[in-house]
Amino acid sequence: MRRRLNIMVKGVVQGVGFRPFVYGLAKSHNLGGWVCNTTDGVMIEVEGDHNALEEFLNALRFELPPLAVVWDLNVKGVEPTGDKDFLIRHSRTDSEARTTVPPDVAMCRQCQEDISTPGNRRFRYPFTNCTNCGPRFTIIERIPYDRHNTTMRTFDMCTQCKAEYDDPLDRRFHAQPNACEKCGPHLTLDGKIYETDWETISKTARLLWEGKIVAVKGLGGFHLACDARNSEAVARLRERKGRAAKPFALMCSNIDEVRRICETDQASERLLESFERPIVILRARQDSGISPLVAPGSENLGVMIPYTPLHHLLLTESPSALVMTSGNLSEEPIAYQDEEAVERLGRIADHILGHNRPIHMACDDSVARTFDGSPMLLRRARGYVPMPIDIREEVPQILACGGDLKSTFCLTKGRQALLSQHLGDLDNVPTMDHYRRVVEHFCHFFEVKPEVIAHDLHHDYHSTRFAQAFDCETKIGIQHHHAHVVSCMVENQVTGPVIGVSFDGTGYGTDGRLWGGEFIIAEYGEFQRVAHLAYVPMPGGESAIKRPRRMAESYLIQTFGEEQGEKMSIDLMPGYQEEEAYAVRVQCERRFNSPLTSSMGRLFDAVSALLNVCSEVTYEGQAAIELEMLAGVPAPETYRFCLCESGIIDVRPMFEQIVWDLRNDIPIKLISRKFHATMASIVVDVCLELRKQTGLAEVALSGGVFQNMVLLRLVSDGLKEHGFRVLRHRLVPPNDGGLALGQAVIAARRLA
Repeated sequence: MRRRLNIMVKGVVQGVGFRPFVYGLAKSHNLGGWVCNTTDGVMIEVEGDHNALEEFLNALRFELPPLAVVWDLNVKGVEPTGDKDFLIRHSRTDSEARTTVPPDVAMCRQCQEDISTPGNRRFRYPFTNCTNCGPRFTIIERIPYDRHNTTMRTFDMCTQCKAEYDDPLDRRFHAQPNACEKCGPHLTLDGKIYETDWETISKTARLLWEGKIVAVKGLGGFHLACDARNSEAVARLRERKGRAAKPFALMCSNIDEVRRICETDQASERLLESFERPIVILRARQDSGISPLVAPGSENLGVMIPYTPLHHLLLTESPSALVMTSGNLSEEPIAYQDEEAVERLGRIADHILGHNRPIHMACDDSVARTFDGSPMLLRRARGYVPMPIDIREEVPQILACGGDLKSTFCLTKGRQALLSQHLGDLDNVPTMDHYRRVVEHFCHFFEVKPEVIAHDLHHDYHSTRFAQAFDCETKIGIQHHHAHVVSCMVENQVTGPVIGVSFDGTGYGTDGRLWGGEFIIAEYGEFQRVAHLAYVPMPGGESAIKRPRRMAESYLIQTFGEEQGEKMSIDLMPGYQEEEAYAVRVQCERRFNSPLTSSMGRLFDAVSALLNVCSEVTYEGQAAIELEMLAGVPAPETYRFCLCESGIIDVRPMFEQIVWDLRNDIPIKLISRKFHATMASIVVDVCLELRKQTGLAEVALSGGVFQNMVLLRLVSDGLKEHGFRVLRHRLVPPNDGGLALGQAVIAARRLA
């Protein structure tokens, strides 16, 4: 019996070879009908006998193309029309945008073979792509995802490319950025077009061998590249970029080169070679040969392998490990337009390797590490954005504005949360302008008109000011650490209540103080603060973050009193000036410009400074990161602390013991290990006490401090040993990059 079905497929089904897959499937089952992109997803009408249709539906559910993700498959019967042939129709745009645009995808193995095979017409062509790889999010201006809606619309396909594009059996069937050397984009070096792109690449590689700094235009913006084994080149890049100590990322020619310079395992290699191709943080080998200036003060390296044909071709000719850091001045947004690169990067780079395929939306590299065999994103951008997060319930259209550091924002639509790419720190005008542009683009692109604006409670955040100025009546302030915990809960599809542990640098509390060492009982709509680190003054406010010795003295004063604490600070921290020590003492005594804080991040800073590991911070988290590097394998023993009945965690006994250890020449490595073990012991002991009181056995760990692998390992293992279920971040960053997701979900629940 002949039947006809109408099938609506929603998910990641555009730009991933889904229509060609459907076409081939229908043809192989002798079915008639058609398939087309719509603003909702992909619509299919298919006609044939009952058994063939059942096999077609089964394959549609379980034999998808590698990049496709189906969330919803709605099937209904319609009247047969007698179609015998199966067609791919032009896209329809008769409803609001609901489909999901795929992220940019790393070059596939087949395209790598194309550019590496002499005689192939794409041999050494740096813009080769197919339906399984290439640019997506960064070149799409509007949906549906068709060539005329991308920055490739100005490149008319040659006869051969058009034949591939129109051939349902070809790998490049409806590959929107499809191009070749005859008809596609081309490279420039310092604005000059050479006879072939390979000549341009070869000249660029020679410049890198000579120690030059080259700005290289990639998928989502420019990188600044130099030879990672050339310390002189790396030093010049640091000086020009204004980046004193923050580690640079590397790009290695292949996975074998990564193995030569870093310790890897199966999980990290899977992540390195994944479609997303993030920067992966790995332990460096002692004999790597990489300049120590690449990651001073760190035993780790952030490494990626080529994810575009251009990168792959360049690394076959250039040094096998290149510094490949974001093309910007420190803390500014990544440069992504050619004219902008000349203006902004001309003083940093000696040369600029550009091209004429426009980037519509800037997108930085993602950064990840592995924990227990699975990824943990620290920066969510290229390869992951704009993949939505399923929040499992229909919610109003909300714009959550995030925080000021590692800024992202989040839109909600239906049951999807659309978390933006990493946008940087909002304390400079260029980044704030970029933030506004990306918000506008997302709202237009996904056809979202926010009914509600969610923002942090901190009234001085640039993101909060942006929220207050936004044209929308309903605005909801969300507590920082509640948002952190809920972002972790959403990712783990848990609605609560849970014990939430939120450790970070600072976040505005409901009492007007600076929180950061928090234990809360959390649900989506509300939370209760049940324990926290004891408040201490933060002398000089923000300046205490840059000068962590101030926090060390503050803790010593709390522990030993003003006079003794000041004296100890001078004695134990060589180079700490008496004048500054006295000023800090006065600030603490008089509470002048010394807000009270319960921050775990500031506690790490204090111990790092007291051990003379880091006395001046030049990038966020530096003192804590260097303290973690010192710890290595944690010690089994801990320092003393006191958990008061009120839920206040008093660490003064710990400081008494640390001072004793320092005066008795105990190695600072051991002190760091004991400190990390103590912080983990605090988490486990407080959670055990809270389980007694509440019966809760799920613990959500969030906040930037949980990027510390030594602490995360100790806490995770300690909680599991006591029967807790541990919820942690994987694809949403634990730092402020995940904050907006929590804000959006909390706001939605409060409106329900």
